[in-house]
Amino acid sequence: MLEMSPETVLKQLKKNASMRVSSTLDAVYTVCKEQFERGIYDFSFSTISRLGKEKGVPAAQSIRNKSGDAYRTLIKSFADAAKDKKVPKPNHSPFGKSVAWIENITDPVLKLQVNILYSQKKEAERLLLEVVPINQVIEIFDNGASPVSKIRLTALEREALEYMLSTEFLRREDLEVGPKGSILRREDLSQVFPVATLDAFKKALLHL
Repeated sequence: MLEMSPETVLKQLKKNASMRVSSTLDAVYTVCKEQFERGIYDFSFSTISRLGKEKGVPAAQSIRNKSGDAYRTLIKSFADAAKDKKVPKPNHSPFGKSVAWIENITDPVLKLQVNILYSQKKEAERLLLEVVPINQVIEIFDNGASPVSKIRLTALEREALEYMLSTEFLRREDLEVGPKGSILRREDLSQVFPVATLDAFKKALLHL
């Protein structure tokens, strides 16, 4: 049997749905599509619910309930579409040795958030190289007179940074704050995040 694309499933589900359900289906579709385009094929109800909280995606339990049948169907269409995209997990970090610690994160939600942030960082660096001439000087203002940035963190990005600054994150990952804004592994005091990491996160939350 030929499987329908997520877009087709969405259209079918919205045909007889109320305005409220249609709006929620759009939110679920948006979050799932973002996951799919990032190449992160985690379509569990808890993950989709968490990532889409600010967009109006229902709680995971609501999706599991009988009333969430349409949402489950839509999420499943993305999971089915991702089956052919999945590849065996490599034995090393896809980002190289410098961020191999990402593979050691045990919390699946945190690991997902870190992967998203790192992927966005690499994409931003790639785009910067494309649009900025090689001989052009980029000025970075680090004082009160700096112009207002047009770049803004999304709700998901802000939530990820706030979580990585929280005591819950440090406790769950057995980490502690080290000197000069670094983060260390509590067991052997090895460095997990380099110096100034916390300062960088706080500055991003304050200005973006």
